[in-house]
Amino acid sequence: MFQSIKSYIVALWPGPVSPELKKSVESAIESNKILVYSKTYCPYCTATKDLLGKYGVDYKLIELNTTSDGGEVQRALQEISGQRTVPNVFINGEHIGGNSDLQALESKGELRNLLATL
Repeated sequence: MFQSIKSYIVALWPGPVSPELKKSVESAIESNKILVYSKTYCPYCTATKDLLGKYGVDYKLIELNTTSDGGEVQRALQEISGQRTVPNVFINGEHIGGNSDLQALESKGELRNLLATL
């Protein structure tokens, strides 16, 4: 009985990600001018990719649902940025947020200026 309860708890809250994985994600964030963590089937991710495509900027794209450690990477992103949802966007190492945050920058005319600094 105790083992089944323990398995249930671990499934709900698996604990922190490994320091190595967290360091790997942080390194990816730091080494890419624009980094987008996404999922191929997510309409908000598509909107983010379309908006960045409008500006013709190069960006690193990591599709979490096509990598074997996508779930772990998503947990690492939550520890790093406080955001678990996708898309999860970083520009110049700074956490921008998700699609609504990127669209808000566009609406205010600030996205063009931010991308121009790259």
